[in-house]
Amino acid sequence: MLDFLAENNLCGQAVLRIVSCGNAIIAELLRLSEFIPGVFRLRDKADQQKYGDIIFDFSYFKGPEMCESRLEAKPELLDLDEEFRENNIEIVTRFYLAFQSVHKYIVDLNRYLDDLNEGVYIQQTLETVLLNEDGKQLLCEALYLYGVMLMVIDQKIEGEVRERMLVSYYRYSAARSSADSNMDDICKLLRSTGYSGQPGAKRPPGYPENYFRRVPVSETFVGMVIGRLRSDDIYNQVSAYPLPEHRSTALANQAAMLYVILYFEPSVLHTHQAKMREIVDRYFPDNWVISIYMGITVNLAEAWEPYRAARTALNNTLDLSNVREQASRSAAAGARVHAQVRQFLKEGYLREELVLDNIPRLLNCLRDGNVAIRWLMLHTAEPACDPNNKRLRQIKDQILTDSKYDAKILFQLLLDTAQFEFILKEMFRQMLSEKQAKWERYRAEGSERTTELADVFSGVKPLTRVERNENLQAWFREISKQILSLNYDDSTAAGRKTVQLIQALEEVQEFHQLESNLQVCQFLADTRKFLHQMIRTINIKEEVLITMQIVGDLSFAWQLIDSFTAIMQESIRANPSMVTKLRATFLKLASALDLPLLRINQANSPDLLSVSQYYSGELVSYVRKVLQIIPESMFTSLLKIIKLQTHDIAEVPTRLDKDRLRDYAQLVPRYEVAKLTHAISIFTEGILMMKTTLVGIIKVDPKRLLEDGIRKELVKRVALALHRGLIFNPRAKPSELMPKLREMGATMDGFHRSFEYIQDYVNVYGLKIWQEEVSRIINYNVEQECNNFLRTKIQDWQSVYQSTHIPIPKFTPVDESVTFIGRLCREILRITDPKSTCYIDQLNTWYDLKTHQEVTSSRLFSEIQTTLGTFGLNGLDRLLCFMIVKELQNFLSAFQRTVLRDRTVQDTLKALVNAVSPLKGIVANSSKIYSSAITKTQKIWGAYLEAIMKVGQMQILRQQIANELNYSCRFDSKYLAAALENLNKAILADIEAHYQDPSLPYPKEDNTLLYEITAYLEAAGIHNPLNKVRLPPYPQSIRSPAGPGESIQRSSGSGRWCRQSCPPKADPAPLPPPPPASDSRTVMGELCSVDLCPPPSPNGEANGSASPALALSLAGPSSLGHGEAEWRLGPSGVLKPPVFLPFSPSDLYHDKAPAVFPHCQFPVSHCPVAKTSVQQKPGNGLSETGGPGRLASPRPGAPHSAEAVPLPLHGTVPRSDRPVYPLLRGTVHEPEDPRNACGRSGGPSVPGGLRPLHETAAEGC
Repeated sequence: MLDFLAENNLCGQAVLRIVSCGNAIIAELLRLSEFIPGVFRLRDKADQQKYGDIIFDFSYFKGPEMCESRLEAKPELLDLDEEFRENNIEIVTRFYLAFQSVHKYIVDLNRYLDDLNEGVYIQQTLETVLLNEDGKQLLCEALYLYGVMLMVIDQKIEGEVRERMLVSYYRYSAARSSADSNMDDICKLLRSTGYSGQPGAKRPPGYPENYFRRVPVSETFVGMVIGRLRSDDIYNQVSAYPLPEHRSTALANQAAMLYVILYFEPSVLHTHQAKMREIVDRYFPDNWVISIYMGITVNLAEAWEPYRAARTALNNTLDLSNVREQASRSAAAGARVHAQVRQFLKEGYLREELVLDNIPRLLNCLRDGNVAIRWLMLHTAEPACDPNNKRLRQIKDQILTDSKYDAKILFQLLLDTAQFEFILKEMFRQMLSEKQAKWERYRAEGSERTTELADVFSGVKPLTRVERNENLQAWFREISKQILSLNYDDSTAAGRKTVQLIQALEEVQEFHQLESNLQVCQFLADTRKFLHQMIRTINIKEEVLITMQIVGDLSFAWQLIDSFTAIMQESIRANPSMVTKLRATFLKLASALDLPLLRINQANSPDLLSVSQYYSGELVSYVRKVLQIIPESMFTSLLKIIKLQTHDIAEVPTRLDKDRLRDYAQLVPRYEVAKLTHAISIFTEGILMMKTTLVGIIKVDPKRLLEDGIRKELVKRVALALHRGLIFNPRAKPSELMPKLREMGATMDGFHRSFEYIQDYVNVYGLKIWQEEVSRIINYNVEQECNNFLRTKIQDWQSVYQSTHIPIPKFTPVDESVTFIGRLCREILRITDPKSTCYIDQLNTWYDLKTHQEVTSSRLFSEIQTTLGTFGLNGLDRLLCFMIVKELQNFLSAFQRTVLRDRTVQDTLKALVNAVSPLKGIVANSSKIYSSAITKTQKIWGAYLEAIMKVGQMQILRQQIANELNYSCRFDSKYLAAALENLNKAILADIEAHYQDPSLPYPKEDNTLLYEITAYLEAAGIHNPLNKVRLPPYPQSIRSPAGPGESIQRSSGSGRWCRQSCPPKADPAPLPPPPPASDSRTVMGELCSVDLCPPPSPNGEANGSASPALALSLAGPSSLGHGEAEWRLGPSGVLKPPVFLPFSPSDLYHDKAPAVFPHCQFPVSHCPVAKTSVQQKPGNGLSETGGPGRLASPRPGAPHSAEAVPLPLHGTVPRSDRPVYPLLRGTVHEPEDPRNACGRSGGPSVPGGLRPLHETAAEGC
């Protein structure tokens, strides 16, 4: 008969794919459950107040028009709704695809059952498939996995959260209206059940059977599956557990499947007394806490309480006398096995001969130990007992009392059993690999011995007191031939014949009275020994390894093992070498991966990698969590070293009088430092004793584990120190800023010095780790602070700085700032407020306006450099850029409200322009004209002045930051500073030469040099913040200089910008280029030439609400001799805004902040500079030539300027797919992202822990 799982068996392959898909969907649901956006839970009052009006549950479907109209009535709600969509649509879509996969799974299963009933698969029916061994397994698993999916969804993703996500997806996604959308069915399946996993929560009536009934499944199919599970051992597990008291353990997986599937036919649970009694007697006579899937535990006493038949059948099991008996038996078995295992684990006890002679005994020990561990772990676990249920609490107390439960003893039993199991497996694997070679060697040795005996009795080899005997000679030669004729491939016949040969050798020694000759006896004994070894070796079978794998299954403890974490860590702290035993426990736990991966592997599904990656990653994360105690203990010692080195041990000067040598010896504190350092070395040695281990598909390198653990602890402590150390009291006078910065600097210096001190003792690159992690902390905090200014937030799982294995902690905000970098920035702004201080540029100092006392100076930025380093100053500069943009946005919004929409103000300004024109003349009655204009426009000057003061204040601060960065770079890394300046000059010279002669080379489109050099120039302070330009959104109607009646307006039909009411005209007069570069920061340049296309609206249509008309006139700095420049119209309707300002590559690609306006297509830093014509200003000494050219190529993949495609406003450096690290002392570090610790082994790295849902899981089976 055709194999059911053969590739050409369509019936078997179809159900196998369904089951494979089911396991992949459960992995995806478990993965996504860790990434539920907190806002969907609406637990905080702040979230409820902010998002309560835009996040709906299924009540939305009762009146969607009313809900939408309520939003449209409030523009601020519409804006918030759009922002919420942009930030969450990706993760909401991911959740929806997972939900959709669950629905498609059951639809595919029902379709498969219909095909079976309709005879689509020739010679296959539901009955024949259930008679096949593989078929009945797969059909039972298919229904069971659907039930597990529903349970996992309800336990991991609350019903209200599911409803809110589905409604959000319905509102935000265009896919809802597609023809094949099954949104209604998905909502019906996954609507809230009322279930809550909170302790003490009441179970909803009819749960979960009503939940399982939402998509009907064939009752005939369910009944037949239950019948198979009741009667058959579908996985043939009983053979691995021959003892009758182990039967419930042997059938544990089948019992879990039956528990889930019974909810599809709840009448059995309610009324079928006989069936339930049969089920309980077979599966649950001695246990009532079961694991249903990857450690998800269920207490039957609680789960079956509402069902009369099930409750009655389980009463015998839950009788206190039975509970007492089972608890005592398991405890006694555990104690007995533990003593045996300790004996086996003694050095040199487990030898090959002993193992081969005692295979049954060793396997029985393993069985008893694992059964005892399973029973005790499941029935004493915290999830097994609801503290509010009196009966369950009483049962658990009975178990704890009768078993004399001690978690440490149980953990020690688990540890020793895992170690014993690991050693046995390794020995058997080695023996299996050498089996044939050893057997053939023993056969050859036995044959040689008998041949030598034949020679002895032939008289050829004279032996003391041995007479010639031709009969014995011939007999021994025949025996030698018989030994050589043994065939390895026919192990059964060879074993039987070997036993006969051993008996023959014993008889010949006895009957021929050969005992008198010791040499002959020795030869015979050696021959028999080799024949015995052949029997032992031929009996080494792979079935023993399979039995050990079945018996050693620890999947039930996938979640329960976490309750032993504290005990594991305490053991490691007391004895670091304990890590070697823990390695065996982790490998034993890794066997749980076989359960979900078996069918995926059989189906050759592409989901194998993603599912393996998820479960392996979860296990590796747990290993990291347990072993994190080593870095924690190291840092506890390190803190003491920091204290000693910072406060107790004086630094020895370079020149010292010998009389004072004893004063600097400080033997006691130095001895204490040495003692603590030795303790750190012992911890390091402990973790390095764990060999490189393959956990699932991820290779765990202990050295990498140690380094990542050190990084994690360093990040946690430094982040906490920065959070606590940089909290300021705004009412303090004088400001706490400088004292706290000095204190923080001392703390950071202590960390740095001590970390550098111990790096050799733990064999890590301390300075490299310090720079990478501190820069990551600061950059992440800057990113989170800048999120306040971004419409599309950067989530933790999207951040290039956040890591799963080495997370940067988030702290509760103490004021309006989110992080310490925001508090620092706002404190600096507060003490340098232009309303209360005056900045003297020549002294780089701020003075109080009232007292004329110095408030702060450039020393402030030196202190920040000392405390937070280059990355701290860079982050502060970036945050100030966002604040500047925010101020400009606010100002322009106010400008639109107070000026552009106020006819009186506009008429006043027009009258003022007419009165003072021409500008070259002297204005008559100037005081009257100006005072009249000022009086009529009084209300606009306050906001204007405040905006100018704030922006100017922040620009001055940025200039000071650039000066400090430049100074420190020149001082600490002069070669780097010189190289950057020379490279900058060379690039500018080439660009200038290109503009003089366009035939000369210029960076191509895919050349990233300008982008990359920008990051270095800004980190080194080789740029001028005052030369940065922020591009406003394009005006809706801009006066063209070609004529008074000509304008550029937006076409209402096409959404494009075009000329109207004017004939074609020639281009305006040539525009003057800037003068030649006067220093390394200047270069001839221009801003973008942008096709006048309005930015797209969020729904992809042309935006019809652009800004009202603006007349732009930008003047360059007078010091450079630039003339006034206007927006000009090119020959093809392209707007050219010539702004003549000095630039450097750093300035051209300034990427500190997004564009000024929220609707701008790209920030100026991302602006791809389009072709334009730069022409000379007559009389400036340059030849009158002009040619097309680009100042720089756009970022690869960036949209052309004429394309209305919004770029992400992340505020990061162009091409910033990794953090930009500071450059210290001329050394360039490009460190590896710490999140890729395990990415190179066994699968791709997954950003933030998420992996795209695979096509097979997304589209169904």
